[in-house]
Amino acid sequence: MDMEFVYLAIPLVCLIPSIIVGLAGRCMDRAWAHRITIFGVAVATALSAMVFVDVMSGNTFNGSVYTWGVSGGVRFEIGFLIDQLSATMMVVVSFVSLMVHIYTIGYMHEDPGYQRFFSYISLFTFAMLMLVMSNNFLQLFFGWEGVGLVSYLLIGFWFDRESAIFANLKAFLVNRVGDFGFLMGIAAILLVFGTLDYETVFIAAPAVTDLTVEIVSGAHWNWITVICLLLFVGAMGKSAQVPLHVWLPDSMEGPTPISALIHAATMVTAGIFMVARMSPLFEYSETALSVVMVIGAITALSMALIGIVQNDIKRVVAYSTLSQLGYMTVALGASAYAAGIFHLGTHAFFKALLFLAAGSVIIALHHEQDMRKMGGLRAVMPITYVTAVIGSLALAGIPPFAGFFSKDAIIEAVHASQLPGSGFAYFAVTVGVVITAFYSFRLLIMTFHGEFRGDHHTWEHAKESPLVVTIPLILLAIPSVIVGAIYFEPMLFQGFFGESLKVLPEHDTVAHVAESYHGEHGLDLIYAAIGHGVKALPFWLAVSGIVSAWWLYSIKPEWPGQIQRKLSVIYAVLMRKYGFDELYQFLFAGGARVIGWLFWKVGDVTLIDGLAVNGTARAVGWFSSVIRHIQSGLIYHYVFAMIIGLFLLMTWFLRP
Repeated sequence: MDMEFVYLAIPLVCLIPSIIVGLAGRCMDRAWAHRITIFGVAVATALSAMVFVDVMSGNTFNGSVYTWGVSGGVRFEIGFLIDQLSATMMVVVSFVSLMVHIYTIGYMHEDPGYQRFFSYISLFTFAMLMLVMSNNFLQLFFGWEGVGLVSYLLIGFWFDRESAIFANLKAFLVNRVGDFGFLMGIAAILLVFGTLDYETVFIAAPAVTDLTVEIVSGAHWNWITVICLLLFVGAMGKSAQVPLHVWLPDSMEGPTPISALIHAATMVTAGIFMVARMSPLFEYSETALSVVMVIGAITALSMALIGIVQNDIKRVVAYSTLSQLGYMTVALGASAYAAGIFHLGTHAFFKALLFLAAGSVIIALHHEQDMRKMGGLRAVMPITYVTAVIGSLALAGIPPFAGFFSKDAIIEAVHASQLPGSGFAYFAVTVGVVITAFYSFRLLIMTFHGEFRGDHHTWEHAKESPLVVTIPLILLAIPSVIVGAIYFEPMLFQGFFGESLKVLPEHDTVAHVAESYHGEHGLDLIYAAIGHGVKALPFWLAVSGIVSAWWLYSIKPEWPGQIQRKLSVIYAVLMRKYGFDELYQFLFAGGARVIGWLFWKVGDVTLIDGLAVNGTARAVGWFSSVIRHIQSGLIYHYVFAMIIGLFLLMTWFLRP
């Protein structure tokens, strides 16, 4: 089979069903809507797996599909770069999307927008695939904006809810801030390199490392640093890094399947993927790497703390996503790109699992999301419970689950980094381990253990979800257990990503991690990693977090309330999410309203209506009221005016 045809088919088999269902959805049977879109994504998954095997055998591709336009000698093309990095992302994106598509049949079966939802999520998958397969910045930006647009439609899917409309506008506007920086970064690349092609830019990068620009008078900035920081602003928006993180928790207003898709494998991982893809640029700016690391560390720690106090089951998982994205960003800043992408892959499976498990609980409890009204559900939902336990163990980093291998690799890589800010980053990701384990098992205990705290009628009707819900849970639980052990050695120590990631020797923190396992291979390496892990501080911090959650919410359930009252100030700060929402509402939403009011009252009412329109009319009226007295109709008035005029003319012309 012609592989170029396969590359083109992968995104198109998601786009074409989306268009068909989107245009014909009103006259299409609901079953056909999910059959067509699921078939398309299933084909994309199978083809992505085939491409992955082909790439791992040494066959990569970098070429143009067609030229969209030429301007000033610059070619704007649609093309694909198929290498180890993009092939890995294609498999993760398509597989998780397929699981979400299947799960949606059970979750959305009574929703009147059933066909529309399937059209949207298929289109979302298409946009993300175009993003990760791109070989140039034009196509990257197309996919980047595509996932942003469809996320707006999906977060506000239930458009009759005011909270959903507020959330999708918030996501759209916050991402426009990040996208402005991203677009400026692309413009800077075009200015400096004269091309938008990845390969050309990456080859030329070492030659422009000394090129500077005077942004402020007397301050010379390295162009590579400026470009990387601008690109990272885009990543901060898409991957929800502080302070552009505020949209992600509110995205929970969308249906649970899209929460899983956005948070696990698409959109929020786009920023992580982009920075990893741009490693040939970031490696030449230690300033940019330090900024990336510190921002990621702040996000990882601060968002984990908020997760402790959340009572909405989906929001706990959402803040977990924010924190884990912080871990990935820290890895990128430490030049441990392989560890960051490794964690992106493992996280995609167990985070999608946790979201879909939360959705299964929500289905059973008739859309109740408050964990304070749950409890004891393991008795009636055994499959959901077991899969949620697996997802939580993977998230907490307990061996041998997937999250253990990727998270520990990040922590060790950061510990080996010598860049400014690495000390703070190591502290943040280490402390984050205990917090992550705590809120993960707090969710499990409050939801599945103890006595049911909701109403009696809800409990009587609670039952395990149907197969279309539980099968995706099981299929996601499997990689959540094994994928970390399988890819630990290839991704971190055997050059799995080949030339797709660039790391300078002085920044190679993953090599320092590899030194800890010198001479170990295969199962011996896995055993060594587990043995090393259980002796290290992060493992015992995770265990202490689990034990603390069990003690506080199972043995001493009255203690959390007492702690909350004693630490009321800290609790209030965390519940208000550090005040970011209020600050942005005041500065930007409030500021925009003030500016709008000024434009209305001063610009529109006073200047335009009052002065330009009504003022002109009043001026003409006043002038007319004066002039009309000249036209009196009396002859002696006219004679008098003529005499006065004649006198003035004679005075002017006959003056000495």
